[in-house]
Amino acid sequence: MASIASTSRVVIGGIDTHKDLHVVAVLDTAGVLLGTEAFSTTRAGYRALVGWLRGFGDVRLVGIEGTGSYGAGVTRHLGEAGIEVAEVDRPDRSDRRRRGKNDTIDAENAARAALTGRRTSTPKTKDGTVEALRVLRLTRTTAVKSRRVALQLLGNHIVAAPEELRDQVRNLTRMQLIRTCATWRPDTTGIRDPVVATRIALKSLARRILDLNDEIADLDQLITTLVGELAPQLLAATGSAWRPPGSCWSPPATTPSGCAANLPSRCCAPLRHCPPPPARPNATGSTGAATAKPTRRST
Repeated sequence: MASIASTSRVVIGGIDTHKDLHVVAVLDTAGVLLGTEAFSTTRAGYRALVGWLRGFGDVRLVGIEGTGSYGAGVTRHLGEAGIEVAEVDRPDRSDRRRRGKNDTIDAENAARAALTGRRTSTPKTKDGTVEALRVLRLTRTTAVKSRRVALQLLGNHIVAAPEELRDQVRNLTRMQLIRTCATWRPDTTGIRDPVVATRIALKSLARRILDLNDEIADLDQLITTLVGELAPQLLAATGSAWRPPGSCWSPPATTPSGCAANLPSRCCAPLRHCPPPPARPNATGSTGAATAKPTRRST
């Protein structure tokens, strides 16, 4: 434990963050290393960390690596304790090659970066409505990506499926295909048969797509509420509901032989104000003018 130092001494801290343990280093204003210690990533560990830092003197600043991930919790705790925090970038590679790589050295480098003001920035507070919106938007983005992958895999399975199975879904639209596959009840005892296995796979993918549609629709409602509170002028300017990226569902065709009608999903039902695609130039337009041969000037 650090001895009780004079309250007039100013110290700088540095933290190398990890999932279960944070390694902390303390320097004085002259750059002398006063001590290092490891603390658990719990509330009790955070309280012990603050007490340990203040045992060396007045904590002016703490440099932390990864304030947006492993260091988010300790960053919030230090802010509540009234200690200023600086986001520190990863250490200089030449210094790492010269001194080696370990947690104690990384914590010391974070403290030295905070002391000199190099490779530092102001961390995000990660609180309030903005943080709530960020979390919901990130979750929605992953749901949209998962739905896109499921749609593509559904189409690939149908393209390679046996003819007796393809004929059953050949002339269905996308939503008809998804709802039809979702209602199938294949006999799982025949999983060694490619037709039965394909039916099981299509049923699983179709139900996944429908579940993701509902999940995205629920997230859209929550996100629209937060956007209305943070930036109501955005909703007022368009005169319609907020449209997040991917709300207009028109991925590549997923059914064979001309059954690729771009029907909106359930999550897009109230959001049918998608702008039309840009007009393609024709031979008599800009493309024709650009490719036309120059005519010889008559004399």
